[in-house]
Amino acid sequence: MITTQDEKLLSILKTNARASISDLARHLNLSRSTVQSRMLKLEESGVIKGYSVDYGDDFLNSMVAAHVSIKVRQKLTTKTNLELKQINAISQLYAISGEFDLIAVVQAQNLEQLSHLLDDIGNLDGVERTTSSVILETKFKR
Repeated sequence: MITTQDEKLLSILKTNARASISDLARHLNLSRSTVQSRMLKLEESGVIKGYSVDYGDDFLNSMVAAHVSIKVRQKLTTKTNLELKQINAISQLYAISGEFDLIAVVQAQNLEQLSHLLDDIGNLDGVERTTSSVILETKFKR
């Protein structure tokens, strides 16, 4: 069960996963040992899986991102998913309902690199077809 204090802690960590235990304790008005204990419990229970790097706005704005809808041959779904997982430029892969089976979120340094990446995805064994939508602007992200 996640407490209100845990929710506040998670919110702070989501904003800045590198916040020190002292800063977290001060922000939450708790002792350092209490914060450490709560974090350990959240990690052990699987609520916190890990800590990651968030790219800065300037770096992200220099990248080209796209959503790629992917239609997969059903008998090759597992193989295709594993091959897609090996492509580092794919940051997220979602199984979806509807005409397509998957949506991949991809990032490239420029349009030429994105074009090659889309070709690589389309040429995977099991991919029947793809449709891409380049992200022009992010309005907000949580």
